[in-house]
Amino acid sequence: MQKKIFIVLLVVAGSSPLLGMSQTKDSTKHSSKELSPIEVRALRVNNISPFVKTDISATDIAKQNIGQDLPILLQFTPSAVATSDAGAGIGYTGLRVRGVDATRMNVTLNGIPVNDPEEQGAYFVDIPDIASSTGSVQLQRGVGTSTNGAGAFGATMSISNMQQADSASAAWNSSIGSFNTIKNTLTAGTGLLKNGLQVDVRLSQINSDGYIQRSATELRSMQIVAGWKASERTTLHAMLTTGKERTGQAWNGVPQDSLSANRTYNGLGLKADGTYYNNQTDNYQQDYYQLFADHVFSKHVTTHVGTFMTRGRGYYEEYKLGESYAAYGLPNVVHGTDTMTTTDLTRQLWLDNYYYGTVFSLLYNNNKGAEVTVGGSYTQFNNQHYGYVLWAQNGGVANNYQWYKHNADKSDYTLYVKAQQKLGGGLYAFGDVQIRGFNYKIDGFDDNPNLKPNISNTFFNPKAGLSYMLKNTGTTQEKIYASIAVAHKEPTRYDYEAAPDNLPKPETLYDAEAGYENRSAKYLIAVNLYYMSYKDQLVLTGQVNSVGAYPKNNVPNSYRAGIELQAAYSVNKWLKAGGNFTFSQNKIADFTEYVDDYDNGTQRKVDHGTTDIAFSPNETGSATITLIPVSKAPHGQHVEIDIMDKYVGKQYLDNTSNNDRVLKAYNFCNVLLRYTVHFRPFKELIATVGLNNIFSSKYENNGYTYSYYSGNQLYTDNAYFPQAGFHYMAGLSMKW
Repeated sequence: MQKKIFIVLLVVAGSSPLLGMSQTKDSTKHSSKELSPIEVRALRVNNISPFVKTDISATDIAKQNIGQDLPILLQFTPSAVATSDAGAGIGYTGLRVRGVDATRMNVTLNGIPVNDPEEQGAYFVDIPDIASSTGSVQLQRGVGTSTNGAGAFGATMSISNMQQADSASAAWNSSIGSFNTIKNTLTAGTGLLKNGLQVDVRLSQINSDGYIQRSATELRSMQIVAGWKASERTTLHAMLTTGKERTGQAWNGVPQDSLSANRTYNGLGLKADGTYYNNQTDNYQQDYYQLFADHVFSKHVTTHVGTFMTRGRGYYEEYKLGESYAAYGLPNVVHGTDTMTTTDLTRQLWLDNYYYGTVFSLLYNNNKGAEVTVGGSYTQFNNQHYGYVLWAQNGGVANNYQWYKHNADKSDYTLYVKAQQKLGGGLYAFGDVQIRGFNYKIDGFDDNPNLKPNISNTFFNPKAGLSYMLKNTGTTQEKIYASIAVAHKEPTRYDYEAAPDNLPKPETLYDAEAGYENRSAKYLIAVNLYYMSYKDQLVLTGQVNSVGAYPKNNVPNSYRAGIELQAAYSVNKWLKAGGNFTFSQNKIADFTEYVDDYDNGTQRKVDHGTTDIAFSPNETGSATITLIPVSKAPHGQHVEIDIMDKYVGKQYLDNTSNNDRVLKAYNFCNVLLRYTVHFRPFKELIATVGLNNIFSSKYENNGYTYSYYSGNQLYTDNAYFPQAGFHYMAGLSMKW
């Protein structure tokens, strides 16, 4: 039933409202009150460039922002798949693009790297409600252009959240919904004062019980932005964003045999008496300190310099059954004639880190079709990993016993030069050269304290492309383009948990893209072809290394290839429709699986030949119809209805193409209702109702698998992350 609905919507036309179909001017021409004049412009691409991207404005984000995290708000963009541990889009959420996971997606906030330098993921739970103060997002697919930080290996997300309005304002946003979800956001700004100063503040609070048992989320966030226009040529900006999260752990998923009986099952925190530990939680606080200076030397030359520190600290606490004393460096406990080798216990695993550095860019534009950008960054990351045993049922543990403490340090530098030149007529050339280097020192691992890798690498990442503007007027842009790009990426912390003579190699990606795009205020048509060829891509094979860990291993050859289609059409003042669809193939050549054999304590080697890459659906798509039955009535009343459908094809849980280890294809439909009115004392009053998964589709958007031999029989255990059936959010926004 739902698949038929999706097809109907796709046929009607084809693009999410987040595509910015009305944007026909150069997207680099941002408002002067957004931080972006230099730094965001240095990292982003404009509509002339030969790279594929989606621009999402503050208006686009605000339409859906009534409680769920930013990855959920972006899931209707092309080739995107969102995940949610708690099942309702709040808490631990993620976004994959073209099957590329979070550790390979570069994320920056005002040009500052967000990805964790060790694990390389971006955790939006640590910056709660960032959507409420985001001015714009650009999501580049493929390698894209050079950026700051690590992880730019298939997708790049640039977030700008320092926009400031000229006039004083205040707003209160409050939402309630399913699973006892409550969101409150207060924003206020002074506007531009006579002395050139202005200050904006945001305070946010989000609570939700979650769909999955014991997955409750408590999120707190504050943002302060201060700007000073020191002169007509120089401006300064400072920002503090702090986020604090406390979430119930839901990261083990639901075993396959529990899906039909109890889709909300959560086994974490189970105690021996059948009850659950009441503090099985994840707790973390992250503070972003950013300071920027912009200076205009002339109408052709501008520069930007920024410095930052990101402070992170927190822990997760858990109850563990039957833990070995030896694993914690403790002697066995003797009670009379009984020797206790194991015990139930509670423990905390901590991270305590500082991430700091500088970014810069210099932009030259001669207003005759030539642009040159020189930029880069230098960062330093210092992280402490340590853990405490808080309590042990059988004793033998001192108060707050610390069983490990390991430091890690990583320095990283990037230098890039980008140039765009009009060659004549409508032909533009684009070139981009990046050098990135790092040094990474790991002082041991939790389970292997004597492993201390010290790794250094330097990467050369060139990119080049051509665009031909068939039409470029104030209302319409039509172009064809092609580009090729090279990217390198180092392994993550736990990939390096290997013997010194068996460390994994960095990955290399060669990305070729070509397409056609035609956009105006009334319509959008876009076709993009891509071929992403990997050398030494790191994937899970199941192989145990020489130190007993299950890291990812390099596979010599793999690729992602596909076609991305987008279309949108504004039929008239009250009807718009659009959508996107991606067809792809994602393959590993000559994949070998290693399966634990419990009968003899070894592993069996299984050659599978060419297989599909895990979590890489061959089809993804979304479709949207927007109805505007009332607009510009007395008091500025405006009614808008969005019907949004998302389809994701079958995904394999591992790299074996085994149909017993899959996420089934799914689709769901959301409806968004908005009523806007203008009357005193408000500048604007907006009521929003989000009806999510209106047909209560039963689906899972993430999972994992483990196989083993026992009694010469192959067993496979799958676990899944089910998503909520029908659920809603209702919000009221008041602006003064």
